[in-house]
Amino acid sequence: MKTAGASASLLLLLAGTALAQQTPHLAYVYPAGGRVGTTFEIVVGGQFLLQVSNAFFTGDGIEASVLECSRPMNQKEFNDLRDRWNALREKRQAANQGGGGTNVWTAADAREMEEIRQKILENPPNRSASPAMIDTAIIKVSIATNALPCDREIRLATRNALSNPLKFCLGTLPEVTKPPGRPANPDLDRFLERLGRKPAPPGTPKYEAQVALPCTLNGQIMPGGVDRYRFTAARGQQLVLSAAARTLIPYLADAVPGWFEAALTIYDSRGKELASGERFRFRPDPLLHFEVPRDGEYTVEIHDSIYRGREDFVYRLTMDQLPFVTGIFPLGGAAGQKTTVALSGWNLPETTLVRDNSGAQTGVTFLTGSFFNAVPFAVDDLPECFEREPDNSVETAQALTLPVIVNGHISRPGECDVFKFEGSAGQQIVAEVFARRLDSPLDSFLRLTDSGGKQLAFNDDFEDKGFGLETHHADSYLTATLPADGTYYLHINDAQGQGGPEFAYRLRVSEPRPDFALRIVPSSLNVHAGLSVPVTAYALRKDGFTNAIELRLKDAPAGFSLSGARVPENQDQVQFTLKARPQSAGEVLRLAVEGRAVIAGRVVTHRAVPADDMMQAFAYRHLVPACELAGIVGENRRPLAGDAIKILSATPVRILAGGTARVLIATPSPAFAERFNLELKGAPEGISLEKVSPAEKGIELVIAAGSGKIKPGANGNLIIDIVPKNPPANPNQKRPAGPSQSAAAPTLPAIPFMVVAN
Repeated sequence: MKTAGASASLLLLLAGTALAQQTPHLAYVYPAGGRVGTTFEIVVGGQFLLQVSNAFFTGDGIEASVLECSRPMNQKEFNDLRDRWNALREKRQAANQGGGGTNVWTAADAREMEEIRQKILENPPNRSASPAMIDTAIIKVSIATNALPCDREIRLATRNALSNPLKFCLGTLPEVTKPPGRPANPDLDRFLERLGRKPAPPGTPKYEAQVALPCTLNGQIMPGGVDRYRFTAARGQQLVLSAAARTLIPYLADAVPGWFEAALTIYDSRGKELASGERFRFRPDPLLHFEVPRDGEYTVEIHDSIYRGREDFVYRLTMDQLPFVTGIFPLGGAAGQKTTVALSGWNLPETTLVRDNSGAQTGVTFLTGSFFNAVPFAVDDLPECFEREPDNSVETAQALTLPVIVNGHISRPGECDVFKFEGSAGQQIVAEVFARRLDSPLDSFLRLTDSGGKQLAFNDDFEDKGFGLETHHADSYLTATLPADGTYYLHINDAQGQGGPEFAYRLRVSEPRPDFALRIVPSSLNVHAGLSVPVTAYALRKDGFTNAIELRLKDAPAGFSLSGARVPENQDQVQFTLKARPQSAGEVLRLAVEGRAVIAGRVVTHRAVPADDMMQAFAYRHLVPACELAGIVGENRRPLAGDAIKILSATPVRILAGGTARVLIATPSPAFAERFNLELKGAPEGISLEKVSPAEKGIELVIAAGSGKIKPGANGNLIIDIVPKNPPANPNQKRPAGPSQSAAAPTLPAIPFMVVAN
């Protein structure tokens, strides 16, 4: 039984920092990685970082501690300090000239002048700073000698909130890190000269350094910035220069193009350009293969392709005789079997490897081997075959027995591969190309024709939302119902008329195989003890799959639960809620969600991949996968036993079309409705929260379904935020200008509903 003290405790929690909490948001980390076995400092820029107390990395072998959090002084603070410093300087000059009276120079004046100097030098204003990266945190990072070199993720946390993740790379080569970037501020620069700092170089900001190979270079590009690194190389060396920029921060919401578009150029000692590149094939990050023509000194230059820049234009540039794979064949293999894979590229110690797919799950994984880059590899459980030449016309089409996956190439420009199969009237056929999703440069175009040459279906680009880093979905997918018994033909070519040995593909031809994948957004969850927070599940339905998907926590800590965790039939997303246990020590938790559905009479279970909904260039949205789903539970110093807020009415709540339904909610106090507003968020058009009133056991909600605006059969979840009517002011909370990155408001548990006919 709940006590009055427990109820008051929750109300205090709701009305206080639980609702006022701002979520730390990370915009960049610099440097964005480090060498195994070293200790160094990184700068993390973002918003709402002043209360950050901990840093967390995915995986093992990294220790971190927060050294300092700061925000640059605003222009008024700087102006006041500058004016005071100038007044003190004038007073000192007058005193040195023999003035008396008020011009007596004192030890206190000297101390004040030095204190002002230190304040400005340590925390100068940044008048051009974006509100999204106004704060900085200095983190000390120690990477163990046995830490696995790979890509990790970093998150920062306050006592009650966890940030979004950013990529952090672990390498094995020596690292060189350029000093952190600083935006231009002429007024400040002139004043800093008076304080004894060297003047900023005029014109375009440039940076130069001498480095030794092999190395990984860390830098930031500021507006108009150009970084140059000189190195010595020997004739005949096969150098690979691999830049990571867009791969570190995949999408910038407020920049066009929507990422740091790096460009590389190599010069000889006389300044002659020898090689350059802005992209490698379809990837935004540049990659250069450079055969050194003679012994001597060379310079590599990196900048943004259109000379933009700011603090989040972060790069890592690795230079060495790197073993780098540029293509493989085949692009995948059959589950439970061994596949011999041919490798092409630079500095490779071997040109083939044997991939053992025993025990491998179907889907896209990565090859393991002695090479620098990650190489995707697909595993499937269908029979496989290889393309056989000649197959470039209907007359020479290669015969297929369905279902099958064909491993092939568009081996020369203008080539079109043709395959034939026997089909029956009414038979459903799916043809799908995997190429761009497996790092092949092929931009496929796929056509289905009958024996008379009539085109039945075609597709150029098919968007696969499961690949959130793709901006040009160049793989093809088509489905068709065959009109008659007979022979049918599939034609595949490159949409741009290109071709070559690296233009490999996997072509699946089969009847539909209904299935699904899941994404959970966001990848960092901030929930307060005993309360709920909204979470969104995206269902990526495949081959016409329409069934409902039940969601559940897997191996979750005791006391956590989901409400409304079901993706309805024929729907692609649902917002549900996660409820935390009443007690918590504020620790970061690793969570997992899985989805279960019935497909062809059997239960199929898939893990939900954590992801973040990111915006690119003001308009486009992408579900970007994260390494793990992490959450933090805010502390409650007066632990509340049992469930404080829960749905008492039967669910799903049945709402009459054109009518209303009443929902009873248990709350910790009869005064709940007087102290808090309830706001319905993201409901379908026509659904509204009409009334909230006190009830015997808590509150009663009246939910309406507007006549003609929503049809019977509509279903889903109602998400209702809890908002204090008079939130307490926090005079110590300084908020930067610009959009707020607020924490998700606590909510009622998700309320499943269904609209029914009268």
